Amino acid sequence: MTSTVQHPTWTGTQAVLVFIAIFLLAGFCFGQPTILLSPSSGPPTTSLRVSGSGFAPYAKIDLYFGTQDEAVAVANRSGSFSQIAIPAPASALPGTHWVSAVERSGREHAQVQFEVRTGWNQFHRPDMMRWNPYENVLNVNNVGSLQVKWTFKTRKNGQLDSSPAVSDGVVYVGGGYLVYALNAKTGAKLWSYRTGGPVTSSPAVANGVVYVGANVGHTDESNVYALKADTGALLWTCKHVGVSYSPTVANGVVYVGSDDHNVYALNASTGAKLWSYATGSRVETSPAVVSGVVYVGSFDENVYALNAKTGALLWSYVTGGAVTSSPAVASGVVYFGSDDGNVYALNAKTGAKLWSYATACCGAETTAPAVANGVVYAGSGDNLYALNAITGAELWTCLIYGNSDSPAVANGVVYVSEFDGDPQNTETLYAINASTGAILWSYTGPPRAQWASSPAVVNGVVYVGLTGGYDQYAKVYAFGLKKSQEKSEADSKRPGLNTLHPNFNLKVSQPVATPAGAD
Repeated sequence: MTSTVQHPTWTGTQAVLVFIAIFLLAGFCFGQPTILLSPSSGPPTTSLRVSGSGFAPYAKIDLYFGTQDEAVAVANRSGSFSQIAIPAPASALPGTHWVSAVERSGREHAQVQFEVRTGWNQFHRPDMMRWNPYENVLNVNNVGSLQVKWTFKTRKNGQLDSSPAVSDGVVYVGGGYLVYALNAKTGAKLWSYRTGGPVTSSPAVANGVVYVGANVGHTDESNVYALKADTGALLWTCKHVGVSYSPTVANGVVYVGSDDHNVYALNASTGAKLWSYATGSRVETSPAVVSGVVYVGSFDENVYALNAKTGALLWSYVTGGAVTSSPAVASGVVYFGSDDGNVYALNAKTGAKLWSYATACCGAETTAPAVANGVVYAGSGDNLYALNAITGAELWTCLIYGNSDSPAVANGVVYVSEFDGDPQNTETLYAINASTGAILWSYTGPPRAQWASSPAVVNGVVYVGLTGGYDQYAKVYAFGLKKSQEKSEADSKRPGLNTLHPNFNLKVSQPVATPAGAD
């Protein structure tokens, strides 16, 4: 009798597994696994997009930020996955972190670096809130240990009215007729650019370009300059625009106020004038740009709301004094101070007044406010005020003589300086508890020096400009914590696989992007 041999019937899945095993046993491989991040740097809470290739087909892959398993991806039949979102934790300190992709089998993995850093790219941000929501190094408990990390001398007998901007590890500031780029960690000069007039404007940095204004009245040297951020090379100038305050860059447009009474919109790539709007007097405020509207104040006692694309007037609101305070916009409300001694809150759409608060110094200049966590912080005459952003009710005041520079807020601390303009007086920089108004730290400048710029708070460091002093040099100061009390920066050591433990409760992240033509 002839016997018949029965061959097993394989399922599709079994066939794929056998196919993979044969290739592996034969010494073939699917390529070295790699992953890419977009973006490759950013502040805490950044949403990263992770894409990978070279993994085993259909493998489950755990994605880690540091040692925390954040998501699970599934490779396609080519061993690839794309656009899987994972967060940079809010607690991630400035410095280098590692993102790892590890197959559940543990056989293959890939790792790439992500740089956690924040920036203070403009005098405010486009909304002018002067608040760094990402700061996680300095806080109310350790700010009392601030000390000078470095200083940089600008030209002798020079002014330093320009507030620093910080971007990608570089501090940009104007002093005298020069724009400087300084290493943010050391204060070493990277480059300088000589303008045609005094730089009282604070730089604005966007897309690798530094925008700054120089003002010599109405001469041909009153220009807006666009410089390459990495080299200081001139890209373009816009002539006859005298800028005393910081430009604002938003959506490819540079918005500036001018001493010739106009607000200008310039093409950020070319400097070409897109439109201008004539107010009744000098415009020495930084425009706020939010939801297609430009908000700006003028010496003619008005605040204006303009269409960001056309410059058409949407509304205006008249106060009882010159508006030298840059508006701040938060949650549909425009906040600003007037030289009539009031802080105002207006409906951002209509210009209707919601509330006003009369400071103790009637007729005194009121600073550009900072807005953070439902509180408006503004100085006027001899006090720093904290006001409820919804009602205008006073929460606390702190006696600081002659403050006229805008405060900065970061992680529960308000940073503000005295500035009364008297060269014979000694002036002080303060860190104040944002909830209570209690002074947490102070630093008194040298005799006859003036804190003539507003602070920027970035990555655990406070940057601020000082004019004059006993040696007659203007300086940039950087304050940070003592090494013994500082939270250590992120450990740049690559995490070992034995420290990466998969979270089996995570569900596969969806959707898994699939290249065209793949399963």
